Amino acid sequence: MDPVLIPLILSGGSGTRLWPVSRKNLPKQFLNLAGEGTLFQQTITRTRQLPGVASPIVVASEDHRFLAAEQLLEVGIRDATIVLEPLARNTAPAIALGALQAQQRDSDALLLVLPADHLIGDTAAFVAAVTQAIPLAEQGWLVTFGIRPDRPETGFGYIRRAEAIGNEGYRVEQFVEKPDLLTAESYLADGGYDWNSGMFLFKASRYLEELAVHAPAMLAAVREAHANASADLDFVRIDHDTFARVPDNSIDYAVMEKTQHAAVIPVDCTWSDIGSWSALWLTGDKDAEGNLREGDTLSIDSRNSLLRSHDRHLLATVGIDDLIVVTTPDATLVAHRDAAQDVKKIVEQLKASGRSEHSLHRVVHRPWGSYDSLEAGDRFQVKRIVVKPGASLSLQKHHHRAEHWIVVSGTAEVTCDEKVFLLGENQSTFIPLGSQHRLRNPGKVPLELIEVQSGSYLGEDDIVRYDDVYGRA
Repeated sequence: MDPVLIPLILSGGSGTRLWPVSRKNLPKQFLNLAGEGTLFQQTITRTRQLPGVASPIVVASEDHRFLAAEQLLEVGIRDATIVLEPLARNTAPAIALGALQAQQRDSDALLLVLPADHLIGDTAAFVAAVTQAIPLAEQGWLVTFGIRPDRPETGFGYIRRAEAIGNEGYRVEQFVEKPDLLTAESYLADGGYDWNSGMFLFKASRYLEELAVHAPAMLAAVREAHANASADLDFVRIDHDTFARVPDNSIDYAVMEKTQHAAVIPVDCTWSDIGSWSALWLTGDKDAEGNLREGDTLSIDSRNSLLRSHDRHLLATVGIDDLIVVTTPDATLVAHRDAAQDVKKIVEQLKASGRSEHSLHRVVHRPWGSYDSLEAGDRFQVKRIVVKPGASLSLQKHHHRAEHWIVVSGTAEVTCDEKVFLLGENQSTFIPLGSQHRLRNPGKVPLELIEVQSGSYLGEDDIVRYDDVYGRA
């Protein structure tokens, strides 16, 4: 009987080098950056091309649980298992969680480990490489996929191949850290090195065996955290206190660099980890002047640049070369393409200064819909709120603010203390400070309204929830 092949999608990354588009609460894997759908959705869809593939396991941050669930539904996946990490502990523990979850389905399952934020242009080549790797994984090898290098890249780690094993694979001789340019050029000339893609295939049981040998404390803590997991709606919520004791380490350092059973399958599948704006520029379709342009852009005498604008905002450039210019409703990035890796330093400064732009967009997505902060000043804030058909906000109150709601389109069901009533287009209501209230969309079309908040404190943490269908009360 063929082994059960379970995709394990690692979706915990933050994508700080793609700021200001990628942010903590909406990182790059959940964004439309290239191709059809988000990177997360493309990764899921790609696995559906594999013969006999089972429903995926997704390891995601608690903060992104509703994003992951909604984007799975959008591509027709209704039977995925979503495991929630209470805090980030790198890839080795995340894969251990996935392996333990997979063994609950099948003790002999094969685990195809895929980061959720990679771009692959040639799905057929990817499927062929996974198919070639299956026999090696069944024999007990821990298989990684090496990307054939087409340039001397200093932003990736490398894998040096040893002797051939099986029809298409090689034993791994060495994992190599990110090199300088001269070393990368020598690797390319040598021909025996591949880029380390971070994609793997192995038996779940074999990975746990290797982890028991090379990182026993990590495995013990992950086992305890997983054993103490609880069901929360459609999610598997990992115990926070136990998982906090798990050492932070990558699969490369914890297992792959130490095991005697590492194998590599070289593959040429037009791959990119979209690790920076310059990486996205390399993969995209450019105009005659070498510019990758997204959104409403106008360029004159501009070359080899990435120009990305947001809705209803014209981005115009004159006489620039080799730049990255990215606009969002609340932030603009201008950087030299060669400095793209340093964008994360901007995020670090935003965090250190207590600013919200490192984590939140002006448009914030919630499980019930979204809100857009249109204007804010001393003691007031104006938001555009969109509620999905049939969705409902929590029953809540605020200690420091009152709210006015004006319906723009759709129908609103409003609860305010003991009253429940409907509002149609162009109708409004007032929610006094301290009143228990709820907003629901009982209709078949999205509900759009304008909310005007006024009070001494307008932060999102001034919410007391009494009842919530999303388990946040």
